[in-house]
This record gives sequence, structure tokens and C-alpha cells, in this order.
Amino acid sequence: MATLAPGPPIQIFKSKSEEKTLSFDQKEILRLKKEKNAILLCHNYQIDAIQQISDYVGDSLGLARQAAETDAEIIVFCGVHFMAETAKILNPGKTVLLPDMEAGCSLSDSCPAEKLALYREKNPDIYVVAYVNCSAEVKALSDVICTSGNAVQIVNRVPEDREILFVPDQNLGQWVMGQTNRKMNLWPGSCYAHVLFTQESVERCRLEYPNAPVVAHPECMDSVRDLADEVCSTEKMVSFCRDNPSETFIILTETGMMHRLNRELPDKSFVAGPTGHCACNDCRFMKMNTLPKLLECLRTGNPAIEMNEDLIRKAKLPIERMLAWS
Repeated sequence: MATLAPGPPIQIFKSKSEEKTLSFDQKEILRLKKEKNAILLCHNYQIDAIQQISDYVGDSLGLARQAAETDAEIIVFCGVHFMAETAKILNPGKTVLLPDMEAGCSLSDSCPAEKLALYREKNPDIYVVAYVNCSAEVKALSDVICTSGNAVQIVNRVPEDREILFVPDQNLGQWVMGQTNRKMNLWPGSCYAHVLFTQESVERCRLEYPNAPVVAHPECMDSVRDLADEVCSTEKMVSFCRDNPSETFIILTETGMMHRLNRELPDKSFVAGPTGHCACNDCRFMKMNTLPKLLECLRTGNPAIEMNEDLIRKAKLPIERMLAWS
């Protein structure tokens, strides 16, 4: 057997028992949130300091549901741009704030709306299933939205006589095809962070933690998914690790997920899946949201998501179909 070349150090996350003291910025954010009747929705990939003071921490599906059901006047979204857009689509009359408007997504950018519109024009009978990691304009061109947590369920609901185009993540689409035995056309997009995991980096990590189950996000490449004991959304990672008797897990997704796992499963340990050149895997877009930016956006009410009514109306239909089907 070939010897694996040395790689970067491996980072393990273990919950600490001592109580964390809130910083001045965190306390001020909590005060302003209450004063302004605001809800703070936070994606699993955000920094720990933001997760600690959020009203809800979860994946895209859970966040969409929370956005659809909230009574708050202001929604502050700590995630990336397409997530805040989704909240605005579901709450057109409310103020939706994003701490950093430049917090984008490489996966969303891989599917420009004008290119999808051209594809639909050439293939008018195609049924478009769009992963939620896409722009509002792409959602408006789609028949139904899905998340990594419900993609299999959504694709199984598409009429069998319809040809499907899955956008924009080809890795998630490939995995869904394997789960559903449903042939689909796949848009050639991917998440830059998840494709950094490699077969070699995972095998090297398993040598150090041979008894730790590998849990991978379906946005990883197939060569990495094939090594995993479980492939699932970030939300299902929590339940899998909770129900599994193992004490240590290798987690192949963005590093922010370790904070959520540590908080909810303090008696277990989590190894951040290394890439070929780094001990863990941060998304540069998710990490653009910081406490000072969050505090400033609550103080000023900016930056706010603005969308025209026609786009909201068109993009809302496939999102509502997803929520109804899941």
C-alpha cells in the first residue's frame, strides 16, 4: 500500500465546560434585537460568537422555515446573500438585513440567471430543480427549490415523465441521482469550499482517527463521499452524531459547523476534515459576517435587501412548493 504524504495538522474541536462570557458587542446586539423586535437567523457556518446570540441556528431549509413563520419586524440574516434574499422573498413587507452585502456564494455565482434563461428557452419542457444556493433570479426561473436536507424528497415528487435539470451544484445533483435512481441533467457548478476536501486528505485523517465515522456534506466530490460513513445535510449531521455511539467524528463540511456540534453534543469530539493544504475549511464568504458588522447593521438598519415585487412573486412560487412538498 502506498504511503500517504504528510499533510497539514488536523484540528479537533472539543467542547469546553466553562461558561462563556458575552462580549460588549454581543450584549449590545441582544439589547438592540429586543428593542427593535428583530430576529437573528444564523447559518451553521457562522462564527461561534454569532451563533451564541442567535435566535435560530440551522441549515438552509430550517432557516427558510423560520423566515416564513417569524412575527418579528426585522430579520437579520447571518449567512450569505442568497439566504437573505430567500428571507425577503418570504417576507416582502419586512426589513431583511445582511451584515455584509458582499457575502456572496461561489456556487450561486456559477449559475447566472441569463444562462439558465437561455437554457430554458432552448429546452422549454425541462423541469428545473434549483438548489437553494442560487440567486433570486435563478429561483424565479425554476419549478421547485430544494436544500441538501430535502433534495431527495423533492426530486422524488417531480412527475416521472418530466426531464429534470438540476442547478447549480453538480456534486449534490450526482448524489441525489444515486439516491433516487432518477436521471437528471446537471448544471456544472460547485461549492469552492467543499471541493477542497480530497480522497487523500480524508484517508490521512482516518489513519489518525481510525474509529471515527466520517460524515460528509453531499456538496463534496464523489471520491470523498464514497469514503464517508454518512452523507447528509448539516442539520442531519447533528442527529447522526447524536444517535451514533462513537465519541469522535470526522466532519467534512465548513468549519463553522463544529461550533453547532460542540454546543449541542458537548460529550463528543469533532475533527474538522482537513483539505490538502489546510487543517480545516473556512468559507471566506460566510466568515465575512462579524460581530462589529452585525452590531452596525442593527444600529443603522443597513445594509437591507431590496427586491422588486415582480421578482419576489416569481421566486416565491418554487420556494412555497418546496415548503409544501417537504
